Amino acid sequence: QLRAQNQVLKKGVVDEQANSASLKEQLKMKDQSLRKLQQEMDSLTFRNQQLAKRVELLQDELTLSEAKGKKNKKSAEPSSQLSQEQKSVFNEDLQKKIEENERLHILFFEADEQHKRLEAELRTKLEVLEADAAQHQAVVDSLTRKYMDTIEKLQNDKAKLEIKSQTLEREAKDCRLRTEECQQQLKNLQAALGSRLEESLCIINEKVPFNDTRSNRYNALNVPLHNRRYQLKLRDLAGQALAFVQELVTALLNFHTYTEQKVQIFPIDSATDTISPLNQKFSQYLHENASYVRPLEEGMLHVFESITEDTVTVLETAVKLKTFSEHLASYLGFLRKILPYQLKSLEEECESSLCTAALRARNMELHRDMKRLTVVFEKLHTYVSLLALPSTKPKGLLRTNYNLVFTNIATSLHGFHDILKDISKHYSQKATLEQDVPTATQKLITTNDCILSSLVALTNGAGKIASFFSNNLDHFTASLSYGPKGEAEFISPLSAECMLQYKKKAVGYMKSLKKPCADSVPYEEALANRRVLLSSTESREGLTQQVQQSLEKIAKLEQEKEHWMLEAQLAKIKLEKENQRLKNSLSGHLTEAIQEHSALPNEAEQKENAERIPREPIKSTSLASIQSNNTNISLLKSLLVQALDVESREDLIKTHYMARIAELTSHLQLADSKSVHFHAECRALAKRLSLAEKSKESLTEELKVAGQNISRLQASPDELMTTKRSYEDQLSMMSDHLCSMNETLTKQREEIDTLKMASK
Repeated sequence: QLRAQNQVLKKGVVDEQANSASLKEQLKMKDQSLRKLQQEMDSLTFRNQQLAKRVELLQDELTLSEAKGKKNKKSAEPSSQLSQEQKSVFNEDLQKKIEENERLHILFFEADEQHKRLEAELRTKLEVLEADAAQHQAVVDSLTRKYMDTIEKLQNDKAKLEIKSQTLEREAKDCRLRTEECQQQLKNLQAALGSRLEESLCIINEKVPFNDTRSNRYNALNVPLHNRRYQLKLRDLAGQALAFVQELVTALLNFHTYTEQKVQIFPIDSATDTISPLNQKFSQYLHENASYVRPLEEGMLHVFESITEDTVTVLETAVKLKTFSEHLASYLGFLRKILPYQLKSLEEECESSLCTAALRARNMELHRDMKRLTVVFEKLHTYVSLLALPSTKPKGLLRTNYNLVFTNIATSLHGFHDILKDISKHYSQKATLEQDVPTATQKLITTNDCILSSLVALTNGAGKIASFFSNNLDHFTASLSYGPKGEAEFISPLSAECMLQYKKKAVGYMKSLKKPCADSVPYEEALANRRVLLSSTESREGLTQQVQQSLEKIAKLEQEKEHWMLEAQLAKIKLEKENQRLKNSLSGHLTEAIQEHSALPNEAEQKENAERIPREPIKSTSLASIQSNNTNISLLKSLLVQALDVESREDLIKTHYMARIAELTSHLQLADSKSVHFHAECRALAKRLSLAEKSKESLTEELKVAGQNISRLQASPDELMTTKRSYEDQLSMMSDHLCSMNETLTKQREEIDTLKMASK
């Protein structure tokens, strides 16, 4: 097809090229004729311009001649005849020129119009032809590109297909080889599996007394596979349901409490008048609502706590559903108990003089809604009690009906939500009408607002629970197949409980298997290191003794540290007191000297003013006092210098003794550590010595036995020469070993003596 299209396209391209060539030639011819016409037009315009100039000159001459003729009319009559003849000639000539010019103008205009028309036609044809040529060229180029792309693509596909065919051939060869190998392996596996099957059947027939999966009663005791994802999902759903139930319980408590307040203030306010006995009883029952509503939350909490990651949660094992069902039954009994009083209270309110027709209609709607609410709770209790039956009475609900029960619960929850929406709407209309009552108080309006808010919360909670249950209905129904292997149900709650106990035991056994084994020393290594461990300085006894000694030393050092800390604190307190006393004495001396020094000139002035006494003795006394003050100041300076010297000397002595104490303590610690090390070495050498003595005793016993054997065998020397030689060799080796042992013992004794001397 591509080749045929290529031939057609080639023909079309050739035809278009021929047409374009012919059009180009026609265009050249038209351009030539256009140039000729343009030249003729240029010549005509030039000739026309010349004639126009000639006409203008002739007109100028005519005007000049007419002007001259008027002036010389009288004088030149004969010349006028000549001029008239000339005028007639000129006029004829001018008329001819005008006619010729007009004809030329007409011809030029016609030629110009024809040229313009022809040029426009040619231009339009040229544009059309150029557009066609461009379009054809674009088509040709696009087809050429497409053809080249197709060729390249086909070539690439051909190369790829060739490569693929080669690879497929190789893979086919490999697959043939693999199939042969697999067939061989299959034969081997079939033979092996057949032998293993025979062995397994023999073992089962001999060892297994019975198959528990054949019996439903026994199969129910088998632990199912643990589905952790299912348990986590179910716990998450139970947590969400618990949150919704808590929200619903809070809204129910608020609704019943605010209803009790409303009964006490409308239509008769209990603060101003006595309400009817019916409303009193109704209020008394409503006051007990918490004891019936709170257990719903507690029951749901117990259900949530019973669902853990390690358990198997199905209806047969959900024992806490029974408790929740009982709490729901008690709340249903509460609703049944208050329903007649609530209906009578609404009827009594309708009979009141304050009740209008619209308010009476709203009360009757609420009358019907309350009956529907109780009916919905009865349905919910029925279905929840059915769900609780498998954990108590397995034959009370068939497994095939589980899906239907869940669906009916979802439908009842949606009905509960719809009824609450109707109650909320009717009560909001009732509250609006009650505000228009003349005796409506602010307390009534506030109570109605609180009841409306509790109804809105109750409606929202019911809607959340209904949507939650409908969205997860598939999960609830699909999870019912979670049970023992080979069987889709538990026979009884007792078997489910036994299965959970077996599951706990299995979990404990698996955890014990997962515990890592304690690291142990290999037996050969332990035997090789036994002698080293017995004589090691790091043995347990030595280390325990060292630890005890170090603990005793630490306790003594702590006591000494506390003692010296107390001594240091006392010395510090005494030093502070001495410094304070010295400072006080020095400051007292300084102040007295300064006061005396400042009081001397004042006393001299007073004496000069008061009495007239000779001046010489006064001078002598003032000089004496000044000298005494100077001596006091010098004494104080010397005392300060001495005090500073004493402090610096005390600091030097203190630093010297502290350095000396630190040095002595370091030497003491070094000596203690050396003594401990020497003591440990002595104990180790003593152990080695005792081990060497034991080995010496064993060797001496062996030597005695060998000597006895030699003496016994000497009776027949010819027969047992070989054994004698061997025993002699053993004896020589044992004697050498004993000599080496004695040498080592002597060396160890010397080392012990030297260590004892060093420790002393």
